[in-house]
Amino acid sequence: MSNPETAGNPIPMTTTAFLSGLLSGLSLIIAIGAQNTFILRQGLLGQAVFLTCLTCALSDALLIALGCTTTATLLVLSPRLLATLKFLGIAFLILYGLSRLNAARTGTHTPTLTTPPATTGRTLLTTLGLTWLNPHVYLDTCLFLGTLSAPFGPCRLFFGAGAITASCLFFFTLGYGARLLRPLFDSPTAWRMLDLATGLCMGLMATRLALS
Repeated sequence: MSNPETAGNPIPMTTTAFLSGLLSGLSLIIAIGAQNTFILRQGLLGQAVFLTCLTCALSDALLIALGCTTTATLLVLSPRLLATLKFLGIAFLILYGLSRLNAARTGTHTPTLTTPPATTGRTLLTTLGLTWLNPHVYLDTCLFLGTLSAPFGPCRLFFGAGAITASCLFFFTLGYGARLLRPLFDSPTAWRMLDLATGLCMGLMATRLALS
Protein backbone atom coordinates (compact mmCIF):
# COMPACT_ATOMS: atom_id res chain seq x y z
CA MET A 1 0.00 0.00 0.00
CA SER A 2 1.36 3.39 -0.96
CA ASN A 3 2.04 6.01 1.65
CA PRO A 4 -0.58 8.80 1.38
CA GLU A 5 2.13 11.29 2.18
CA THR A 6 4.11 10.39 -0.93
CA ALA A 7 1.45 9.07 -3.29
CA GLY A 8 1.39 11.15 -6.46
CA ASN A 9 4.19 13.30 -5.10
CA PRO A 10 7.85 12.21 -5.46
CA ILE A 11 8.90 14.61 -2.70
CA PRO A 12 7.75 13.62 0.83
CA MET A 13 5.73 16.24 2.69
CA THR A 14 8.34 16.34 5.43
CA THR A 15 11.02 17.31 2.90
CA THR A 16 8.75 19.90 1.31
CA ALA A 17 8.00 21.38 4.73
CA PHE A 18 11.69 21.48 5.68
CA LEU A 19 12.75 23.16 2.42
CA SER A 20 9.89 25.66 2.65
CA GLY A 21 10.95 26.55 6.19
CA LEU A 22 14.58 26.86 5.11
CA LEU A 23 13.79 29.23 2.25
CA SER A 24 11.28 31.23 4.29
CA GLY A 25 13.76 31.62 7.12
CA LEU A 26 16.54 32.77 4.80
CA SER A 27 14.27 35.30 3.09
CA LEU A 28 13.51 36.93 6.43
CA ILE A 29 16.93 36.83 8.07
CA ILE A 30 19.10 38.08 5.20
CA ALA A 31 17.77 41.63 5.58
CA ILE A 32 20.29 43.95 7.26
CA GLY A 33 19.31 44.62 10.84
CA ALA A 34 20.59 45.28 14.34
CA GLN A 35 21.46 41.63 14.96
CA ASN A 36 23.32 41.18 11.70
CA THR A 37 25.42 44.33 11.97
CA PHE A 38 26.49 43.36 15.50
CA ILE A 39 27.42 39.84 14.39
CA LEU A 40 29.40 41.33 11.50
CA ARG A 41 31.26 43.61 13.88
CA GLN A 42 32.09 40.75 16.26
CA GLY A 43 33.23 38.64 13.33
CA LEU A 44 35.53 41.39 12.05
CA LEU A 45 37.07 41.78 15.49
CA GLY A 46 37.20 38.02 16.06
CA GLN A 47 35.72 38.51 19.52
CA ALA A 48 33.14 36.18 21.11
CA VAL A 49 31.98 35.12 17.64
CA PHE A 50 30.72 31.71 18.72
CA LEU A 51 28.88 33.10 21.74
CA THR A 52 27.23 35.84 19.67
CA CYS A 53 26.15 33.51 16.85
CA LEU A 54 24.98 30.81 19.25
CA THR A 55 22.92 33.27 21.29
CA CYS A 56 21.18 34.58 18.16
CA ALA A 57 20.61 31.08 16.79
CA LEU A 58 19.18 29.72 20.04
CA SER A 59 16.93 32.75 20.43
CA ASP A 60 15.57 32.30 16.92
CA ALA A 61 15.13 28.56 17.49
CA LEU A 62 13.08 29.16 20.63
CA LEU A 63 10.82 31.73 18.96
CA ILE A 64 10.36 29.69 15.77
CA ALA A 65 9.50 26.60 17.82
CA LEU A 66 6.95 28.64 19.75
CA GLY A 67 5.41 29.94 16.55
CA CYS A 68 5.21 26.49 14.94
CA THR A 69 3.74 24.69 17.97
CA THR A 70 1.19 27.17 19.29
CA THR A 71 -1.86 28.57 17.55
CA ALA A 72 -2.11 31.61 19.82
CA THR A 73 1.11 33.27 20.95
CA LEU A 74 1.63 35.63 23.85
CA LEU A 75 1.74 38.51 21.39
CA VAL A 76 -1.80 37.74 20.25
CA LEU A 77 -3.09 37.19 23.75
CA SER A 78 -1.39 40.28 25.16
CA PRO A 79 -1.11 43.26 22.78
CA ARG A 80 0.20 45.25 25.74
CA LEU A 81 3.29 43.03 25.77
CA LEU A 82 4.01 43.92 22.14
CA ALA A 83 3.55 47.63 22.90
CA THR A 84 5.99 47.40 25.83
CA LEU A 85 8.56 45.61 23.70
CA LYS A 86 8.08 48.22 21.00
CA PHE A 87 9.00 51.14 23.25
CA LEU A 88 11.87 49.28 24.89
CA GLY A 89 13.16 48.35 21.46
CA ILE A 90 12.97 51.95 20.22
CA ALA A 91 14.90 53.19 23.25
CA PHE A 92 17.56 50.48 22.91
CA LEU A 93 18.02 51.06 19.18
CA ILE A 94 18.33 54.82 19.66
CA LEU A 95 20.93 54.49 22.43
CA TYR A 96 22.95 51.89 20.54
CA GLY A 97 22.69 53.88 17.30
CA LEU A 98 23.82 57.10 18.98
CA SER A 99 26.84 55.33 20.47
CA ARG A 100 27.86 54.14 17.00
CA LEU A 101 27.28 57.56 15.41
CA ASN A 102 29.38 59.16 18.12
CA ALA A 103 32.15 56.65 17.47
CA ALA A 104 31.97 57.45 13.75
CA ARG A 105 32.09 61.21 14.44
CA THR A 106 34.98 61.25 16.89
CA GLY A 107 36.92 58.16 15.90
CA THR A 108 38.00 57.89 19.54
CA HIS A 109 36.43 54.47 19.95
CA THR A 110 37.50 53.12 16.58
CA PRO A 111 38.63 49.53 17.18
CA THR A 112 41.51 47.72 15.60
CA LEU A 113 41.94 44.03 15.07
CA THR A 114 44.04 43.98 18.25
CA THR A 115 41.52 45.86 20.40
CA PRO A 116 40.97 44.09 23.74
CA PRO A 117 37.61 42.29 23.68
CA ALA A 118 34.61 43.48 25.63
CA THR A 119 33.66 41.36 28.62
CA THR A 120 31.64 38.24 27.96
CA GLY A 121 28.78 39.62 30.03
CA ARG A 122 28.60 42.86 28.07
CA THR A 123 28.73 41.04 24.74
CA LEU A 124 25.98 38.66 25.84
CA LEU A 125 23.73 41.47 27.13
CA THR A 126 24.16 43.45 23.91
CA THR A 127 23.33 40.40 21.81
CA LEU A 128 20.26 39.61 23.91
CA GLY A 129 19.14 43.23 23.80
CA LEU A 130 19.44 43.47 20.01
CA THR A 131 17.49 40.21 19.72
CA TRP A 132 14.76 40.19 22.37
CA LEU A 133 14.00 43.92 22.47
CA ASN A 134 13.18 43.98 18.76
CA PRO A 135 9.42 43.45 18.30
CA HIS A 136 9.93 42.53 14.66
CA VAL A 137 11.71 39.34 15.68
CA TYR A 138 8.47 38.14 17.31
CA LEU A 139 6.39 39.10 14.31
CA ASP A 140 8.79 37.35 11.92
CA THR A 141 9.34 34.18 13.93
CA CYS A 142 6.30 33.56 16.13
CA LEU A 143 3.61 35.00 13.90
CA PHE A 144 4.82 35.02 10.29
CA LEU A 145 6.74 31.73 10.25
CA GLY A 146 4.21 30.18 12.60
CA THR A 147 1.42 31.09 10.18
CA LEU A 148 3.35 29.75 7.19
CA SER A 149 3.88 26.45 8.99
CA ALA A 150 0.17 25.88 9.67
CA PRO A 151 -0.77 24.46 6.22
CA PHE A 152 1.77 21.66 6.71
CA GLY A 153 -0.28 20.25 9.57
CA PRO A 154 1.56 17.41 11.34
CA CYS A 155 4.69 18.29 9.33
CA ARG A 156 4.85 21.88 10.58
CA LEU A 157 7.67 20.90 12.94
CA PHE A 158 9.76 20.05 9.88
CA PHE A 159 8.97 23.54 8.56
CA GLY A 160 10.22 24.93 11.87
CA ALA A 161 13.34 22.78 11.67
CA GLY A 162 14.05 24.22 8.23
CA ALA A 163 13.64 27.79 9.47
CA ILE A 164 15.87 27.09 12.48
CA THR A 165 18.50 25.59 10.17
CA ALA A 166 18.37 28.77 8.06
CA SER A 167 19.04 30.92 11.14
CA CYS A 168 21.97 28.78 12.27
CA LEU A 169 23.53 28.70 8.82
CA PHE A 170 23.17 32.44 8.31
CA PHE A 171 24.39 33.59 11.73
CA PHE A 172 27.48 31.37 11.80
CA THR A 173 28.30 32.07 8.15
CA LEU A 174 28.07 35.81 8.78
CA GLY A 175 30.06 35.67 12.00
CA TYR A 176 32.91 33.50 10.80
CA GLY A 177 32.79 34.69 7.19
CA ALA A 178 33.38 38.27 8.30
CA ARG A 179 37.08 37.47 8.68
CA LEU A 180 37.33 37.57 4.88
CA LEU A 181 36.64 41.31 5.09
CA ARG A 182 39.36 42.00 7.66
CA PRO A 183 41.88 43.39 5.13
CA LEU A 184 39.36 46.14 4.35
CA PHE A 185 39.24 47.14 8.01
CA ASP A 186 42.93 47.77 8.56
CA SER A 187 42.06 51.44 8.11
CA PRO A 188 40.29 53.40 10.89
CA THR A 189 38.24 55.08 8.16
CA ALA A 190 36.58 51.75 7.31
CA TRP A 191 35.55 51.26 10.94
CA ARG A 192 34.12 54.77 11.08
CA MET A 193 32.12 54.08 7.92
CA LEU A 194 30.80 50.86 9.46
CA ASP A 195 29.88 52.72 12.65
CA LEU A 196 28.13 55.37 10.59
CA ALA A 197 26.17 52.77 8.61
CA THR A 198 25.27 50.92 11.81
CA GLY A 199 24.09 54.11 13.53
CA LEU A 200 21.95 55.08 10.55
CA CYS A 201 20.53 51.55 10.35
CA MET A 202 19.57 51.65 14.03
CA GLY A 203 17.94 55.04 13.56
CA LEU A 204 15.96 53.79 10.58
CA MET A 205 14.77 50.73 12.50
CA ALA A 206 13.77 52.86 15.49
CA THR A 207 11.81 55.19 13.20
CA ARG A 208 10.04 52.26 11.53
CA LEU A 209 9.10 50.87 14.94
CA ALA A 210 7.81 54.24 16.11
CA LEU A 211 5.67 54.70 13.00
CA SER A 212 4.39 51.12 12.85
